Amino acid sequence: MKKITAYEIALSALSCAIATIFLTVGVYSEILLFTGYFLACIALMLPLAKKSYRGYVLSYVATCLLALLFNVARFLDLLPFIMFFGLHPLVNELQLKTKINHWLACAVKAAWFDVTMIVIWKFVFEMTTTIPFVDKYIIPIIFIFGTLFFIFYDYAAYKWRRAVNSLVKRIYRK
Repeated sequence: MKKITAYEIALSALSCAIATIFLTVGVYSEILLFTGYFLACIALMLPLAKKSYRGYVLSYVATCLLALLFNVARFLDLLPFIMFFGLHPLVNELQLKTKINHWLACAVKAAWFDVTMIVIWKFVFEMTTTIPFVDKYIIPIIFIFGTLFFIFYDYAAYKWRRAVNSLVKRIYRK
């Protein structure tokens, strides 16, 4: 097992701090909630740029715990990050490492995203919706529009992964 370096620990701690800040700002502002998820995901990519999977997992767990601590009253706003967005960068990295077929992986990740959105719907929105059409057809709506959104999101995540890897490479030359 590879020993984790001080640089990787520092990168993971920086990743955790930045991700926690973005999540907290996103939850408090409400209108920037998805932006907070996305920027926190980008911050969590820092340890992955050095292939530090343990650093990523520790950073993800610490980010979730700190975000819950700072936003305990708004736990449900953090649920999508905990269930999907926070784990997505790791899944992408493992997909690239194991060379799984891109289309197969995209289909599995899209289904994971859609199931996450259905769970969020059940816990958060189902009780407050008063539009019968939405209640009746929410599953197909989520599968169609959620999958289309996910394809865009996954593409953007891969582009940001390249940018983060490039930035970390410029900062740390070994």
